[in-house]
Amino acid sequence: MTPGNNGASTPEDDDPFGYLYADGQANGAQPPSGGYGYPGSVNRVRTVGERQYGQVPQQHGYGQSPYGQPNAHYAAPETMPGGAPTTRQATTPPSGSGRGRGPNTKGLLIGAIAVVAAVVIGIGVAMIKGDSGDGKNTAGGASSTPTSSQSASSSPSASASSSTGQLPKIDAKALRLEGGATTASDVKGAKADGGVYVAGFNQVGAKVTWTVDVDKAAGYRLYVRYDIPGVDANATLTVNGTANSQPLNMKNFSGQPQGDWEKGWQTTWALVNLNKGTNTIEVGCNAGNQCNAYLDQFYLTANG
Repeated sequence: MTPGNNGASTPEDDDPFGYLYADGQANGAQPPSGGYGYPGSVNRVRTVGERQYGQVPQQHGYGQSPYGQPNAHYAAPETMPGGAPTTRQATTPPSGSGRGRGPNTKGLLIGAIAVVAAVVIGIGVAMIKGDSGDGKNTAGGASSTPTSSQSASSSPSASASSSTGQLPKIDAKALRLEGGATTASDVKGAKADGGVYVAGFNQVGAKVTWTVDVDKAAGYRLYVRYDIPGVDANATLTVNGTANSQPLNMKNFSGQPQGDWEKGWQTTWALVNLNKGTNTIEVGCNAGNQCNAYLDQFYLTANG
């Protein structure tokens, strides 16, 4: 087979740039005006979407013809079997269920009421148990709050007695005074309230009386606080109408100088037998007594 130019018989042999070469020009190649430059060549210049194969248009746009018209061979996916729906359809309630309705608000309300009732009942039970516990504590054990009877019993009695260990005591101004005895407060040193003492006792017939209660019959010591001017003194002691055989001794035990009343305050005692209940104790200046003394306080103690 000899080389030669058989012409451009097929589109594949066309040289779109043949017009640029001498042999192409000799063969009549022209610049493109609808073909590839060779006479009789296949014209591949097409408007997009116009090329057809077997009368079936070739679409370059999705579902559109070359001029924007719908393609007769195109079908939307939703029109195909099993295709996705384009719009949301209302859900049809199952048969027999009646018409559609919202949440069951009546059931929610009943549930809420039940919860509230349970809470209220629980609080009430707790309160009842707390009250019953307090009652048991009060009945079974000692109350933390003292009662009036407890308060009264804890306070000492107004009249002290020997059974409690708090025996009676009295100031001179509370004694019953007779026979010229009187009260004074000129000399300092008396322990009675206000510094008051019994004066005027230095005369026959002067007497002081103390009415005292004790809880049991027994022997007691009667203490008498007195004042002398450095000179011994004494008096007659009478218990429940019976005078003691021994006078109440009011000596100058501390040895104070004579004439100094402020330094002469001292204490003496005598044994007395008292009955249970009320007793009368008298200290008097009788004939034969040396009664130049002041009397301050009287008090009892247990004997031994």
